[in-house]
Amino acid sequence: MLDEKDEKLSNDSSKENSVETNEVVNTPSENQATDDVEATSKSTAEESKELNEENIVSEDVLEEIDDSNAEDAEDTDNHQRHVIPLLDYHAMSMENLVGELQRLVKNEKVQAIRKHIDGIKYEFDLKFQEFLEHKKEEFVSNGGNEIDFKYNSVTKRQFNEVYSEYREKKNQYHKSLENSLKDNLEKRLQIIEDLKGLVNVEEDINTTYKNFKDLQESWRTAGPIPRNNYNDVWRTYHHHIEIFYDFLHLNRELRDLDFKRNLEEKQKLVERAEALETVADLNTAFQELQTLHKIWKEDIGPVDKEHREAIWERFSNATKALHSRRQGHFAELEKTYEVNLVKKHEIIEGIKAITTNVSKNHKGLQQQIKEIEALRESFFSAGKVPQKVNEKTWASFKDSVRDFNRQKNAFYKDQKKEQQDNLDKKRALLELALSLKDSEDTEMATSEMKRIQNEWKKIGHVPRKFSDKIWKQFKDACNYYFDRLNASKNEAQKDELENFELKAACLERLQGFHLSGNRNEDLDAIKGFIAEWKAIGRVPFNKKSINAKFNKILDALFKKLDIERQEAEMMKYGNKIQQITNGENTEHALQRERTFIRRKIDESKSEVRQLENNLQFFSNASEDSPVVKDVIKKINAHKEDLATWKAKLKKLNILKNNLNKEEVEEENDSVDAENDTEA
Repeated sequence: MLDEKDEKLSNDSSKENSVETNEVVNTPSENQATDDVEATSKSTAEESKELNEENIVSEDVLEEIDDSNAEDAEDTDNHQRHVIPLLDYHAMSMENLVGELQRLVKNEKVQAIRKHIDGIKYEFDLKFQEFLEHKKEEFVSNGGNEIDFKYNSVTKRQFNEVYSEYREKKNQYHKSLENSLKDNLEKRLQIIEDLKGLVNVEEDINTTYKNFKDLQESWRTAGPIPRNNYNDVWRTYHHHIEIFYDFLHLNRELRDLDFKRNLEEKQKLVERAEALETVADLNTAFQELQTLHKIWKEDIGPVDKEHREAIWERFSNATKALHSRRQGHFAELEKTYEVNLVKKHEIIEGIKAITTNVSKNHKGLQQQIKEIEALRESFFSAGKVPQKVNEKTWASFKDSVRDFNRQKNAFYKDQKKEQQDNLDKKRALLELALSLKDSEDTEMATSEMKRIQNEWKKIGHVPRKFSDKIWKQFKDACNYYFDRLNASKNEAQKDELENFELKAACLERLQGFHLSGNRNEDLDAIKGFIAEWKAIGRVPFNKKSINAKFNKILDALFKKLDIERQEAEMMKYGNKIQQITNGENTEHALQRERTFIRRKIDESKSEVRQLENNLQFFSNASEDSPVVKDVIKKINAHKEDLATWKAKLKKLNILKNNLNKEEVEEENDSVDAENDTEA
């Protein structure tokens, strides 16, 4: 370790690492040597003061260069960190950050990527925290308890695995490096001690100079030392180099050779430093400047006093010029950061504007979610902002997004309740469809199936995980019923087509029928046609016009036989009665027919009353008036219709009573059979 004296010397050492004397003689006497040493001691303090005044380059840039070189001093490969680009991690997604982390840990030396890893981790932690808070809000909004919230993120797990790998590699690196750095530090401290001893050794100056050069070479190959010791050790080393050169004034030839070589090397460094002014890439230029300072410091000794001030001033000015360019560049960056800050504030305000008017329907809200996501992407890609407001800007952004997410989650929480209600409604319809799919009461079941299908369409969305399943079950039940109904209709269609053929043949024979002149025989023949027609049964719906043709021919025959209209209608109505009794649901059909006839009776009564009221307005008119005759004719026609409808209703009632009687008899027969069995 450095002793107290060395520490003091280290702190007093100047930026320029050369201190020379004013006078050197080749063969000094003992008194001359003493005088020269005293002169050197007097001039050293003055020269140090001059150097401290002359060598002031911007302290911050020199400290930055020293710190960076100290960091590189720990490992010869550490300089690679300068050529690994620092990306805009703020604009990258969590997945991309994990990918970049994997790439760095796998392909780059662990000691060269610390700043890169720190930047990635900082941005990943911010983004993941925002993501996790969003998921927690969703969990709570869906009815969960905050204390029970857990989230397993694949991306976070991948990040932790890669980051743990990095830490393990870093620990292994530092563990293996630690002993080596410690040994190298001991070597360098010993070299300093040996260098201090050269001044007090009484031997031939050439031998001493050779030993000095050997120590310099040993110093160059001693290896890296801990960065915390780097600058102090180098200052101490150069301090004693200067003392040795003060001592070396006794041999001007040796000293001048070193001064000349050092001056030539420093001139080359200065030229390289001055050339950096034209290098466009400031990062590359500054990295090169760091290297030049390292060479100036580590590899090249002092120069003579005559050139010392000028050479350092040139090097200092080149450093200042590049530093000034960098400062200007940073100032421009700060302006850019301010512009980025304005953009980000606008984005935050855009998010807040959407949040103040969150849509109340799914479609509109989905559109707003896309808009929010686009604004989030814009925020991350807007670039850096001034460091002093970075945390505040991020917090404002995060709060604005969280406010929107809370309202969005509240909406979908209500939607979820509504969807659950819809699910319950659809389950009820499904149960009804399942109960009807095997029904034999096709008229009732068909009507009900159509009704619940329409009702199903009116019910809104159900939870997605149930949507497909319940729809398939409902559709299958409906399809099963209608497929069975269609199969039954197809079978019935065959019978109806056969009935149509039979009725067509009957109609053809009726069309060829001629009255014989014997009224009773002709009437019996017509009744025979009617009976045959009744017995045939229904025809296809699209063939029902054949019934109208049949009735039209009957009307013509009845007219020729002078049969009253009501009697003719009742004879034909028997055909309708037969169709009702042959149907699948006789009771329902009877009820519907009775309702129809009652409505016709009411309509006929209403027409008669209206016409009779109208007739009172013609009290003074003659009965021979055409208008009066027309009204009377209409009244009589409606009364005939009324009588016919009443007769039809009576016939329906008789049919219904007969059917009821048959049903009672069947029940009685069933009871008697049961009694006989029990007996």
